[in-house]
Amino acid sequence: MALDTPRPALSDLVGKTLSRRRRWKLGEVVFWGLTAAAPFMLPRGMLLLNEVAILALFALSLDLILGFAGIVSLGHAAFLGAGAYAAGLFALHVNADPLTGLVVAVLAAALLGFLTSFLVLRGTDLTRLMVTLGIALLLFELANSFSAITGGADGLQGISMGPLLGLFPFDLQGRTAYLYSLSVLFVLFLAARRMMASPFGLSLRAIRDNPLRASATGVAINGRIVMVYTIAAAYAGAAGALMAQTTQFVSLDVLEFHRSADLMLVVIIGGAGWLYGGIIGAILFKVLQDAISLATPQYWQFWIGLLLVVFVLGGREILHGLLARSRAALAKLVSRRAP
Repeated sequence: MALDTPRPALSDLVGKTLSRRRRWKLGEVVFWGLTAAAPFMLPRGMLLLNEVAILALFALSLDLILGFAGIVSLGHAAFLGAGAYAAGLFALHVNADPLTGLVVAVLAAALLGFLTSFLVLRGTDLTRLMVTLGIALLLFELANSFSAITGGADGLQGISMGPLLGLFPFDLQGRTAYLYSLSVLFVLFLAARRMMASPFGLSLRAIRDNPLRASATGVAINGRIVMVYTIAAAYAGAAGALMAQTTQFVSLDVLEFHRSADLMLVVIIGGAGWLYGGIIGAILFKVLQDAISLATPQYWQFWIGLLLVVFVLGGREILHGLLARSRAALAKLVSRRAP
């Protein structure tokens, strides 16, 4: 006589899956340990490392909507610029405290993201591309037109930031700037990691894979899209604030189209939909850009474009394979040494 075996409840299976995704892997610990040790390993590369950290946070913001919700955007620089100008104007006219300016920039970018999120609710990917691009172009023209506030083509000058936490002034070597940017990146990454390993993150994946099926199961598609778009805008605003505060200058360049285009390449290089893709893509892109521009100052854009085409066509799979083998070898080595 067959015995009826009790089946685990669906909620229990989902809970176990989410719990497994929240666990830290050895490779993640090693990665963040290396980023924290970077000032000691590369003491002369702090300024470049700061740029990498800011670009990584910017790429993380795009990955939230592209990799997890399937929303393509060619105007993500709008939120970067909103955060940069908000932080710069706040420091110039109100308070030079970096953390307070960071909060103001995040709120300003989040508000812009919330107001514009309703424009991307309907339409295909092509429509969303045009809408997001149009928003960025509108902000660029507004920043250029109101030059009395933004500085126009000359940029927002005269920004002077106070010491971080009242104790650590921004130095010319960029050590404080990098540690500040890295700390913000790590905290926001933790929040994104937790968020994407929650039922909210699962619902975003469902919307990305099959919106009709997600809607049939009771997922509020429009509400989820508005929420994640607003959060992504806030993350991009934080990256803009870090850029303005660590360089103490803001120009129209933060709203240029190439910012959004480069960001899309960064996410594609690293791989969308796993959070670390934008960070790894930012590292590769900035290091490659810095090395080639030093070797060939006149033709660096040509070589970067050529390498990116080759990498996107076949090199990304090779990179992911190397990362997977490295993680497996590291885990095997640790298991052998464990008692």
